[in-house]
Amino acid sequence: MIKAITALAFDFGTRRIGLAVGNSITGSSQALAPITADQDDVRFALIAAQIKEWAPDQLVVGLPCHPDGAEHAMTVKARRFGNQLHGRFSLPIAWVDERYTSAVLESDPSFKKSQVSKKDGGLDSESARLILEQYFLERLSSK
Repeated sequence: MIKAITALAFDFGTRRIGLAVGNSITGSSQALAPITADQDDVRFALIAAQIKEWAPDQLVVGLPCHPDGAEHAMTVKARRFGNQLHGRFSLPIAWVDERYTSAVLESDPSFKKSQVSKKDGGLDSESARLILEQYFLERLSSK
């Protein structure tokens, strides 16, 4: 039997960090307001508030790669961010391939019609939502 967990997912970016929360029982998630602070101390204070509110068992970080799977500069930054999360909050980190999350969202007609915009960070949090749902799918299929 798979233990039910609450997870908080991140779509790391240098300007915004998308954020989503979900529960493994339903395998679904919801996008939260993105983190748009420029300074790391402010970003991590906002993340700490989300961790306090949602009390996650697991943190999930999207890992960006080139289409062929090769790593690039943002891959290194996302790994560093995930390692910082682990160091600051002592929660386990799971990595999820996020290569196509933005493309999937941008091609989804219902997403295009929604009020969520790339400018306000909505795309980032919706990407975090997809990353989290992918994590739940992978977790379920590995058991």
